[in-house]
Amino acid sequence: NKSHAACYGLIAYWTAYLKAHYPDAFMAALMTSDHDDIDRLAIEITECKHMGLEVLAPDVNQSYVEFGVVPAAKQVRFGMAAVKGVGVGAVEEIIRAREADGPFKSVEDFAKRVSTSKVNRKAWESLVKAGAFDALGDRSDLLFNLDTILAFASKLQKEALSGQVDMFAALGGDKLMPSVELKASPVKYTSKEQLMWERELLGLYISAHPLDNYDAFFEEQTIPLHACTPQIDGQKVSVGGLVSTIRTIVTKAGTKMAFVGIEDKTSEMELIVFPRLYEQLGDSLQQDAVLKVSGTVNARDRDGNMTDEAKVIADEVNIVTDKELNEYQSHGRKMTAPKGRAAVKSKRYPRKNANGAPAVTAAASAKAAPAIIAKPLEKLETVYVKVKNPSDRDLLVSLKKLCSQNPGHNDIIMILGEDKSNAIRLPFRVDAQRNLRAGLAELLGDECVKVK
Repeated sequence: NKSHAACYGLIAYWTAYLKAHYPDAFMAALMTSDHDDIDRLAIEITECKHMGLEVLAPDVNQSYVEFGVVPAAKQVRFGMAAVKGVGVGAVEEIIRAREADGPFKSVEDFAKRVSTSKVNRKAWESLVKAGAFDALGDRSDLLFNLDTILAFASKLQKEALSGQVDMFAALGGDKLMPSVELKASPVKYTSKEQLMWERELLGLYISAHPLDNYDAFFEEQTIPLHACTPQIDGQKVSVGGLVSTIRTIVTKAGTKMAFVGIEDKTSEMELIVFPRLYEQLGDSLQQDAVLKVSGTVNARDRDGNMTDEAKVIADEVNIVTDKELNEYQSHGRKMTAPKGRAAVKSKRYPRKNANGAPAVTAAASAKAAPAIIAKPLEKLETVYVKVKNPSDRDLLVSLKKLCSQNPGHNDIIMILGEDKSNAIRLPFRVDAQRNLRAGLAELLGDECVKVK
């Protein structure tokens, strides 16, 4: 144990030292190790912002295969291999051309120097949409001219193989070299569309986020989605985010309900919207809508057993529109909840005083709306059971069945044998009321059951 503790202590020291003295390199390495875990990346990007580091989209002149550091700039760049549709071979070809002749001066320069056999049309399109060419041109214009650019690149590289390009260079240098004329796109893609490309190709929003304007509102009124874990099962919370998916089903009673995926800047999770609430929401529940939801964290399966995934059973859903957001921002962080079908109840979001607590005016004191924040549960009792004979399989099966028949919010700890240090916290919770206590006492004996 001591040898392990010494090793872990040393690793912890190294980790803290590197994070403190080389924060950009540390976070780049951390994100590289977690590149397959989008939830972890979202949390780490938020951590970068708190550390004063900027996380940037891929760039053909600065990015490498993996996450990298922009020297002396307190910036971390996405690796180009993180872009869907761009393979490691394509990235290595871009890096080879860049290191051989310096940074790319234009899209035309890139087309001349990078092999189209290694960086194909799909890779070009993905890199443009992900923002990797933003320093060299507008995304809308580049996509509009992509066929022209690729035809130019292919023709030029074929001529290079036959020696024609060398002839042009010998006669008059770059002035006689073939060039490509880019036309302005008649249609400009919106910022929202470009963010959707980033989400699709990188798994995250990088250059901006659809919820950027909602930061102050959600920080005051909700908890982040990554904080909704199985550890707070049963707790009332208020969360907010952007609707990413909507799946409706018809219940046995013939009514519709929905499972709604929402995401914020830290994570994503599923909301359960039961028929009564779903009917009241009606058509206002749409893809990309911004929601503020009050509900209960639920991390249990149908049998009442704990799972490793938390959801929120919605009690109230508010659709936060641009109009309501502007009202909130222009009234000192005070905003009326959306009216009509977009909310089951009508509430006002209270202004906070200097201490961070909801401020209640004299006029509102008689009917003050509760602050929409997560409220911690009161400390719950824990059930302790002692199993004298842990090898008694039938006894353990009966114990499990009894617990599953009494699901609740109380932890249950099982002590195996007479050694109190040999205790296990069971992976589900129970209702420590009379029925369970009586059943446990009958099964194990009064002296083997304690609730405290």
